[in-house]
Amino acid sequence: MGYPYRHASETTTILSRYMGEPEGRPLSGWLERGGYESLRTALDLEPEQITTIVKESGLRGRGGAGFPTGLKWSFMPQQPAGPHYLCANADESEPGAFKDREIMRWTPHLLIEGCLIAARAIRAQHIYVYVRGEYFPVTRILNEAVVEAYEAGYIGEDILGSGWSCDLTVHLGAGAYIAGEETGLMSSLMGGRAEPWMKPPFPAQRGVFGAPTTVNNVETLASVPGIVANGAAWYTQWGTEKSPGTKLWCCSGHLSKPGNYELELGLPLRDVLYDVCGGPPEGRRVKAVLPGGSSTAFLTDDELDCATTYEGLQEAGSALGTASPIVLDESASIVPAMRRIAQFYAHESCGQCVQCREGTAWITKILRRIEEGEGEPRDIDTLYDLCEQLTGRTICVLADSVVFPLRSSLDKFRGEYEALMRRSSAVAT
Repeated sequence: MGYPYRHASETTTILSRYMGEPEGRPLSGWLERGGYESLRTALDLEPEQITTIVKESGLRGRGGAGFPTGLKWSFMPQQPAGPHYLCANADESEPGAFKDREIMRWTPHLLIEGCLIAARAIRAQHIYVYVRGEYFPVTRILNEAVVEAYEAGYIGEDILGSGWSCDLTVHLGAGAYIAGEETGLMSSLMGGRAEPWMKPPFPAQRGVFGAPTTVNNVETLASVPGIVANGAAWYTQWGTEKSPGTKLWCCSGHLSKPGNYELELGLPLRDVLYDVCGGPPEGRRVKAVLPGGSSTAFLTDDELDCATTYEGLQEAGSALGTASPIVLDESASIVPAMRRIAQFYAHESCGQCVQCREGTAWITKILRRIEEGEGEPRDIDTLYDLCEQLTGRTICVLADSVVFPLRSSLDKFRGEYEALMRRSSAVAT
């Protein structure tokens, strides 16, 4: 079942309220918990009204980029000349992230309801839920919920007698990390390789099958029913002005209480790691943390008093990302940890861009050489140079995802790299 799901408090259980309750998974149990009432509310609203509510709530994309959700919806053409599509991005492949899996596992109808409301807002006729290829049990649960929703009239023709029709298809991916990038996802969905494409055109202009498309993360869509049911002001009572609401945190690594937590945005990162997660075991201190998953910059223990908001972590020199902190305590070595991260991205590169394909591979080779005691002082300069060559020069940001943790590890833990080099020099003499 993976990590346990824990609630931080009774006041921040918007998404996690029914986590761990098997009774709420089937449609009957979900209806007992108020399920699909938000959809009924949305069907009485015009699409523009739904979009306005979500805009005013300040909900930002929970897949990593943090783009305002309502604003993203407003990019879709207002007068459809053809079909519109919604893609729910459930290709949760960021190392450290395991929140979307739990939404689909425990509350599949919450996701379906959120998808339907979003589809109504953007005037979509078809929803595709693109699920990570390794999520077989979760996909089965989600498919069962889709069948129930079709049979009850929540999906399909003339939904609840509203005159609006919308279909939903669950698509199982092939296990490629790059399919989590929105254009890579759409390429895969259309039967091609999961290769990102250049923008513009943006998905709202030309997406799936050449039609206007919006891509939203699972957690983003699961947040929508509560906002529509209770209003924008209800949602903004949590968090900050620029980062309202709550967020699911996937906390892993050297922690006494790793797991999924729903927390109000704005808490100090130190409180999340030490108070909520119990800090590292055996009284050790945090040495380094990747606060938003493997594609974010390292922070040290001295930098943990920053606010857990999009703006707060940016000011600290990192990013909120998917809110998936990977914690390393004093017993860990930075170099092998960084090598594993680089090796992952080198393996997952789609290979389109030379900088990414070759750069991530060379970074991995150099880091492995340093780790094995065969590094040279010039390797550090080479790694910095590779960071420059990979930044902002590729179709998608996979190459940048290696640069963020690598450059920060070199800046903050250069001594560990040099210690391995000195050790190799001593052995050689």
